[in-house]
Amino acid sequence: MAWAIDSKEMHEIELTGDVLAAQERLAGEVRAELARFGVRAFNVMGAIGSGKTLLIERVIERLRERIRIGAIAGDVAGSDDYERFRKLGIPAVNLNTETECHLDAHLVQHALEELPLGEIDVLFIENVGNLVCPADFPLGVERNIVVISVTEGDDMVRKHPKIFAQTDLVVLNKLDLAELVEVEPERIVADYNRLNPNGTIILTDAKHGRGIGEFIAALGLDSR
Repeated sequence: MAWAIDSKEMHEIELTGDVLAAQERLAGEVRAELARFGVRAFNVMGAIGSGKTLLIERVIERLRERIRIGAIAGDVAGSDDYERFRKLGIPAVNLNTETECHLDAHLVQHALEELPLGEIDVLFIENVGNLVCPADFPLGVERNIVVISVTEGDDMVRKHPKIFAQTDLVVLNKLDLAELVEVEPERIVADYNRLNPNGTIILTDAKHGRGIGEFIAALGLDSR
């Protein structure tokens, strides 16, 4: 059976007073629910086409024999990413936001209701493809990750400082195409290190499996 959630079918939540405080409260509820089942959750953000889905798939392929993984596929519409996760045999939920350009903790709460959390060790939440809106909405996860690709240009960090400043793990993907698109990965790395000197940026070519081990290690999943 396919699990799908339509944001229009949910009850609306009124955010009064301090909107940020309300979002943090909802994120805290998500965090508590995940902790109750011992689930480690990661919010994977990035623009459409950066390689978020493939990166998660590569991790699943390497770890599914020893770690129980689940996924939430967030998109404005469609179920393409969800179907890809299901083909790998993991529990997954398709979460369509329709007019919204981001996931929020309220939507994630509903998605968690559809997942067998007692059978999951690690949950990947693939956010809607966007580098602006998701930065403002905490989801109650252990760690936020931003995936960008060299095909987006070498000015991505400079154009979107907020999301990179508050995210301590960045993945620069599609290294195999850097020369073709005339982008120097070192410039992107330097921009991120200046903006967030305490963060970590990992270089990957998910299509060919490069850097996946380093990404897994950065998530603390290599020793599980």
